[in-house]
Amino acid sequence: MSVYRDGKTGTWRVIYRYTDYTGERKQTQKRGFQTRREAVAWEHEQIIKTTASLDMTFGSFYERYAADIRPRLKENTWNTKEHIICTKILPYFQNRKMIEIKSRDIVAWQNELLTCRDKTGKPFSQTYLKTIHNQLSALFNHAMKFYGLRANPARQAGNMGKEERKEMLFWTQEEYRKFADVMMDKPQSFYAFEMLYWCGIREGELLALTPADFDFYAGTVTINKSYQRIRGRDVITDPKTPKSNRTIQMPDFLTEEIQEYMELLYGIEEKDRMFTVTKSYLHHEMDRGAKEAKVKRIRIHDLRHSHISLLIEMGFSAVAIADRVGHESIDITYHYAHLFPSTQTEMAKKLGGLHREMEAEHVS
Repeated sequence: MSVYRDGKTGTWRVIYRYTDYTGERKQTQKRGFQTRREAVAWEHEQIIKTTASLDMTFGSFYERYAADIRPRLKENTWNTKEHIICTKILPYFQNRKMIEIKSRDIVAWQNELLTCRDKTGKPFSQTYLKTIHNQLSALFNHAMKFYGLRANPARQAGNMGKEERKEMLFWTQEEYRKFADVMMDKPQSFYAFEMLYWCGIREGELLALTPADFDFYAGTVTINKSYQRIRGRDVITDPKTPKSNRTIQMPDFLTEEIQEYMELLYGIEEKDRMFTVTKSYLHHEMDRGAKEAKVKRIRIHDLRHSHISLLIEMGFSAVAIADRVGHESIDITYHYAHLFPSTQTEMAKKLGGLHREMEAEHVS
């Protein structure tokens, strides 16, 4: 690198030459430094970044972390991570050198966040505090795994906050029937909620559905994508997890209903979205329907819980349910364990019968 003074503007610039990961020599430059000292400092930081030395600042390492991680994440996932890091972490650690950040610094940062209040005077939720800390810890873990950092100071400091499980609400069949009755005045809303309740699909999966996803002869719908609205753009991504890619058998009445709905969609193509509404529209419709039907208001995602609770009530196993709804692990299905019927009495009776059979064989 070289530092030069611009005779016309009186400011300083740095010409930066480096070798990229393919071995190709490249050159870039940065202008506008008011003093030579500022230009040299920037030059020094670029040298450290190029050699991946952890003598670099936290801010510089974040740029490297972003380059490594961003291409591997869904756009909305990265946007969430980026917002947390840029608003809750970088302002505190940006100019600190990576190798100088200790666990005591993490504790001081945690204490500062614990005292923060929003515009209404409320502190951050326990779940949000835990999420913020996890993002910081993930960054230090990356530095350990790929750049030789010896220890993760965020892990040494210990977490803050805790995961707060949201209450798992669901509608009974009777509650959903009342809700569905008042939805019939708007076909698009009615058929959307029918898919959510009777198939247990996620909101993004519903909004990504196209005619090509349905096989009416087999009575199935294939889930292979998800819809997001990101910064004013419609974005179709892969489903939430690999297991979310699945084919769901629909009940006969629902197959007929969706065929009826498709007949209302004049000129729709095989790859066109069938439910061209927003998530906020569905939430508004949920508000309206629950109020008119005089049933408790639940979240859109609680319709998925309602579907799972219905399957449990019908006696299906956790393994079968997990396969239908696309749970990545059966452990997620077991979060509904309190809904599964207790079989302790039946188990005891069968064990007792087995014992009596063994005793009878022993006597004979």
